[in-house]
Amino acid sequence: MRTSITQAPFGQLTDGTPITQFTLTNAHGLLARIIDFGGIVTELHAPDREGRLADIVLGFDTLAPYQGDSPYFGALIGRFGNRIARGRFTLDGREYVLPTNDGNNHLHGGAPGFDRRKWDATVDGDSLRLAYTSPDGEQGYPGRLDATVVYRLTDDNELVVRFHAVCDRATPVNLTQHSYFNLAGQGSILEHLLAIEADAFVTIDAGSIPTGALAPVAGTPFDFRSPQAIGARIGADDVQLRNGQGYDHCFALARPRGAGMMRAARVVEPVSGRVLELYTEEPGVQFYSGNFLDGSLRGKGRTYGHRSGFCLEPQHFPDSPNQSQFPDVILRPGQEYATESRFRMSVAR
Repeated sequence: MRTSITQAPFGQLTDGTPITQFTLTNAHGLLARIIDFGGIVTELHAPDREGRLADIVLGFDTLAPYQGDSPYFGALIGRFGNRIARGRFTLDGREYVLPTNDGNNHLHGGAPGFDRRKWDATVDGDSLRLAYTSPDGEQGYPGRLDATVVYRLTDDNELVVRFHAVCDRATPVNLTQHSYFNLAGQGSILEHLLAIEADAFVTIDAGSIPTGALAPVAGTPFDFRSPQAIGARIGADDVQLRNGQGYDHCFALARPRGAGMMRAARVVEPVSGRVLELYTEEPGVQFYSGNFLDGSLRGKGRTYGHRSGFCLEPQHFPDSPNQSQFPDVILRPGQEYATESRFRMSVAR
């Protein structure tokens, strides 16, 4: 049996546009639900070591909260994931001004970004294909961008996310997936054991903008080269933790030259035994420890309290359009943006 895909209504936008939820189910009963608004992963059900399924992503039962105060739960992020300082960058001698929606900075493509757009959905065998055309000037970005995201749930218990984009003018592109995970299904994530394949991380200032430096993780609370409880050092007296109000940093993956897909991170929830591994072609992964969740949001029978979910966002580095030493994020006409990440679920015995 290969993955099956079914669909059902998931409400309407305020202008009456209908939204559809697609359910992907693989041969082992693993289940993912995705809507064509924001490409949002609304549910992801994975078994524990006793075979009991639990929904391991934060989200809502209905469409309305995703249009409201949702902190990017489960969404596709673009045109540029993470922050751009002061909402400005210079490209080919011209300065572009973007709206600021995170203090003085531009975050996750602006408001609205790709997370609040209706995507055109097509079912192609065992894959869900989502397409969105971002017009020239949308949120201040130059050029038209034709973006496609393919979701696939494999019989290896992987949720595959494949991005593709082309443009008609040079433009920054940094697409990512922004699910919040809790492998226990609910409660705190501070006892989850995290390992990240990174020797360095991007340091940030008090506004969460990169300083331009990569700092070694050795000897710091950011050393996850061996598994550590997320909460073990999150309260340490460390300027970087203060700047992020916890972990909200991009880790520079220890990627050999020419490496393609590689494991970036592994998370284990000790009680249930659920394991999540992230494989990616990207140079970095943003680890966010749910610092701004405060109990004001509720969905799927849960209250989303402080640090009740974590994010592993495969991506290029924040503020890259303003940081020439970081890997290039400029897509030009005739080039193709193509990258794939895989979220693999398993169980630790």
